Amino acid sequence: MNQLNYFDSSIDHVLAELERIDLLIRAQVARARQLHEADREFQGLYISEQEIDDQLQKTSGMPGWATAPSALSPAEIHTAFNRMRSEIDARQKESQNRAITLRLVELTQVFELSAFEVDMLLICLAPELDLRYERLYAYLQDDVTKKRPSVDLVLNLLCPSFEAKLEARKYLAGSSSLRKYFLLELFDDPSQPNPPLLGKFLKVDQRIVDYLHGSDEIEGSLQPFAGNIRSRVRLKDLILPAKVKKSLATLLKAHKTGRTDGAMIIYFQGRYGVGKQSAAEALCRESGLGLLGANCEYLLNTDGLDFAKMLQLVQREALLQKSAVYWFGFDTLLAEDKDRSLDVFLQALEKSPGLVFLSGQITWEPQDALHDRAFMRLKIPRPTYAERVQLWQLSLNGSALTLPEVKTDELAGKFRFSGGQIKDAAATALNLARGHDLTNGHVTMKDLYRACRLQSNRKLSTLAQKITPHYVWDDIVLPVDRRRQLRELCNYVKYHARVYQQWGFDAKLSLGKGLNALFAGPSGTGKTMAAEIMANELGLDLYKIDLSGVVSKYIGETEKNLARIFAEAETSNAILFFDEADALFGKRSEIRDAHDRYANIEVSYLLQKMEEYQGVVILATNLRKNMDDAFVRRMHFTVDFPFPGVKDRHRIWQKIWPPQTPRSRDLDLDFAARRIAVAGGNIRNIALAAAFLAADDGNIVVMKHLIHATQREYQKIGKVVTAGDFGEYAGYVMHNA
Repeated sequence: MNQLNYFDSSIDHVLAELERIDLLIRAQVARARQLHEADREFQGLYISEQEIDDQLQKTSGMPGWATAPSALSPAEIHTAFNRMRSEIDARQKESQNRAITLRLVELTQVFELSAFEVDMLLICLAPELDLRYERLYAYLQDDVTKKRPSVDLVLNLLCPSFEAKLEARKYLAGSSSLRKYFLLELFDDPSQPNPPLLGKFLKVDQRIVDYLHGSDEIEGSLQPFAGNIRSRVRLKDLILPAKVKKSLATLLKAHKTGRTDGAMIIYFQGRYGVGKQSAAEALCRESGLGLLGANCEYLLNTDGLDFAKMLQLVQREALLQKSAVYWFGFDTLLAEDKDRSLDVFLQALEKSPGLVFLSGQITWEPQDALHDRAFMRLKIPRPTYAERVQLWQLSLNGSALTLPEVKTDELAGKFRFSGGQIKDAAATALNLARGHDLTNGHVTMKDLYRACRLQSNRKLSTLAQKITPHYVWDDIVLPVDRRRQLRELCNYVKYHARVYQQWGFDAKLSLGKGLNALFAGPSGTGKTMAAEIMANELGLDLYKIDLSGVVSKYIGETEKNLARIFAEAETSNAILFFDEADALFGKRSEIRDAHDRYANIEVSYLLQKMEEYQGVVILATNLRKNMDDAFVRRMHFTVDFPFPGVKDRHRIWQKIWPPQTPRSRDLDLDFAARRIAVAGGNIRNIALAAAFLAADDGNIVVMKHLIHATQREYQKIGKVVTAGDFGEYAGYVMHNA
């Protein structure tokens, strides 16, 4: 034994403890040797009559070698054993005084192991450190293939009597620390399936072996869904509402003062990036704890995993690492078809001795569970405008992003991002900047806007069509007052944060803080174009809702689809454009049957979601008179798109042609404006069709092409065509078209 009065390493302490166990093994080997027959030629091949008689005369429960006399008397063994115990305890105390970590001691304390359980662990650990113990165990078990200690062998080595051996079986019960946390593994001899408990063999779990060797690497089976989280922030550094920070400070004080006995469960509720993980990191850092993150959704949805066992292994890892556990995606368990898994999870939490964080978006209270654990649900809201400005400044500070042209107040006002989304957008913007400037990587507002749009949730594309805006203000032809209305709509979004947050209107209104607009007018008058211009002006994504994918004949499905649309749009800060909205959101009917009742429920549900949504919702209709009055009253803006008159049609004809399109100087746009009485959408179709006719004919657009294209457009919209409609250009009319 090392003669230092302390252990200079954790493994030295383990080896010293094994010397104590070695004394027990030596004594038992000496006893066993006395009982072995001198002639072993046929031993194990048959059972002799003498052996049967000997077995009948033995004391129940104890092998002969366990009670046979030894070279050392029991008193001498006891004295030597206690002396070694005293020396180890003294060196252990001095090591702790010198702040030397002894992992076996920590393992004992963390899992509250008794001295007997520690000795069981050491007996099973011995072959992991020295292979000679395999041969010694095989000798004591009288079988060269049994190199691991059986339960019977372990109990015989440690128990002085049969009564003590019976009592010691409790240490291998499923609720014991050795078994509950899988410190020891029970396994069968392949040649003897389903043996009794005494016939099973024991092995120290590999993670425990590695831990005692000084390793902090996470258990291999946990690595796909769990990992250590480095705590980088303190409570004072968090950008959160004062009320939330006060609650966190109270939780920290309760944990530090021991009012919760160290066992506390905190459910952080909120959307992605609002600061749930940061709050957990801050609490752990100031409590002197590590933080172990685990993905609940991965664990739940991966085939072949023992859910209950994985929960215990996560808890074991947290205890070994002196860490709290942070469960990502806890609300995955709250789905209706996951009730059984939720019960198993809550049972594990009920017995969890440490600090546990749950993370999710759904409101949840434990109700009939977790009665023996302190529980608190803390809802973390989206950051306010002022907080978003701070978060943008923090994310951009000290990097290549800090340029005078970067307007954090503008970004904070237009994009209602969480802190995590802001951090992600800042990093994405820097990567975009490096793409066009590898040397300096200077970020422009264009990079930042693009990065913000990339944060949009792609799931919305499954329910709506994303439109990439191309039009600008000069492209649309409308009366002056209508253009002014559209400008006011854009200003509503631009200055939303100033009016609601800085000027106090947020506190005056509980709902209806978004922007709801109704675009009404005949088809082709510019409703969709106006929505694109707004999206382009504001730098926001535009999604056109496909009503065929929303409306369902099944009761309740339409509401679910609408809920998904608005939930996804909330995360993407998108403009929602419901085209031909009167098809779904028309006047509510009188209730004549169940179908009418549920149709009205759908209308009311949309009203509710529009009032809750803080983004932009545009409803477009060709027939305003068909729209429900309740909808119209709730609109912040109603913009009428009139059928264009001659002057407006002339402006449209002038703007519709790209500069690169070859046109004849004789192309009579005055005539087209006077005689072709169609809306802007139809004019666009005619111009495009004329260009294709010209490409096939003479590579220059002339009146003949315009007249032919107009005929086709009239046919499409069901308008009767006569030669007289085209006046002096009647000669270009195609007969039998």
